Amino acid sequence: MKFERKHGWLLIGVGIWNLWIWLTFAKNLSAAHSRGEQHPSGYWIAHTILIIVDLILGVVLGGLGIKALRAAKKDA
Repeated sequence: MKFERKHGWLLIGVGIWNLWIWLTFAKNLSAAHSRGEQHPSGYWIAHTILIIVDLILGVVLGGLGIKALRAAKKDA
């Protein structure tokens, strides 16, 4: 599959969006924990795992976007 610049920018945008959303959620989850909100342990564990996985996905997508931009630049 040949990537174009628009694909690279889309991947970078989705990666940045993922990072922004999940870092904000992590901040809010941390604040809720600090306030002493009562939730089962599974709640905190599940959300922490979701945050970690989605942050990794955001970095991977951003990296793929950068790689696509470099490939498109090389083909131009």
